[in-house]
Amino acid sequence: MLELKDFEAASDRLKNVIHNIPLSTSCTFSSMTGAEVYLKYENQQKTGSFKVRGAYNKIMKRYAEGNLHAVVASSAGNHAQGVAFAAASVGVKSTIVMPRSTPIAKVSATQGYGAEVVLAGTIYDEAYAKACEICEQTGAEFIHPFDDEDVMAGQGTIALEILRDLPFVDMIFVPAGGGGLISGIAACAKQINPRIQIIGVQAEGAPAIANSFRAGALQPSETVRTIADGIAVKTPGEKTFSYIQKYVDRVVTVSDDDIASAILLLLERTKQVVEPAGASSLAAVLNNKVDIKGKKVVCVLSGGNIDVSFIHKIVEKGLVTRCRHLKFSTIMPDAPGALEHFAHLVAEQNANIIRFQHDRVQADLEIGEAIIQVVCEVGGVEHAKRLLEQLTASGYHIFTSQL
Repeated sequence: MLELKDFEAASDRLKNVIHNIPLSTSCTFSSMTGAEVYLKYENQQKTGSFKVRGAYNKIMKRYAEGNLHAVVASSAGNHAQGVAFAAASVGVKSTIVMPRSTPIAKVSATQGYGAEVVLAGTIYDEAYAKACEICEQTGAEFIHPFDDEDVMAGQGTIALEILRDLPFVDMIFVPAGGGGLISGIAACAKQINPRIQIIGVQAEGAPAIANSFRAGALQPSETVRTIADGIAVKTPGEKTFSYIQKYVDRVVTVSDDDIASAILLLLERTKQVVEPAGASSLAAVLNNKVDIKGKKVVCVLSGGNIDVSFIHKIVEKGLVTRCRHLKFSTIMPDAPGALEHFAHLVAEQNANIIRFQHDRVQADLEIGEAIIQVVCEVGGVEHAKRLLEQLTASGYHIFTSQL
């Protein structure tokens, strides 16, 4: 079992390698929740996520033992870059197996840290099988992304830093996928101060740890579907789950809409780019998944490696979730001046039409009618309601609105 000395040893190995990023308080999020909310920006960490901590601790420990010549990992994301960076730091050859569907940007980033990248299969499980095959053929050592105590000890160094900056923290919210991050943080924090509550956060579409935690036994998910690919894990680790059972207080889930909304708020209010998995902890806090009023709360923002081609989709989802974009449909007369009249009513409410689709041939329309799908930029729920009330009072029947 991991002891406090293991986390301290990991911290010593990492002290001249990783970025020392102090906690940041957030007046905005504190006022929104009634708690003292602090953010741990692991999106600013080397390689863009916390994963470098565990990978580096594992590889450095094994390297010091004198018989490490090559390492292999399977990953489509943050673990790949962490292993590549750590291996390059000590001159050890690294091979990373990634699914063929991995974005080119992530492949290039991993190669940029010195790794040989092998593309195999269409899903993680197939990439993992190929990684195991390479290990058998070459004698290289496999570096597991989460189910390894040395990796967990590296991730747990985050707890040492949190307690250094905020000794009287009440709750720490941690994203949970395979369980390496939360098991490390929980085991470390609880051995220092057992009263600290550790809250795991999972995506609703990938709830294996949440389900297992409730059942008291490991229960893999048959499918995963979430924008939070960093925590989209079907089967958590057996070792990590035993630590979760022992040290974690609660595991909650958040929706993709909750996550997208948190990402948008982080962009706007803190100017931080945080990936969906990393923003899940803040999403849980902002959506009152646990009563935190009056508490000192830390959200671990676990990474920032978000595909730039995907950002606009998440921002759009966040804008809709926070009712900054209002989507609705309505029927109007198919006659000259009808669109101008509609646009005038929208303008009177100081809303801005940013997307508009006009359909006059839908089968269930009466002769002389047209249906329009509209996206308006509004200032929030109350503004949106005023706009819809004005349109309804003017004779428009509104349907398919998100309100």
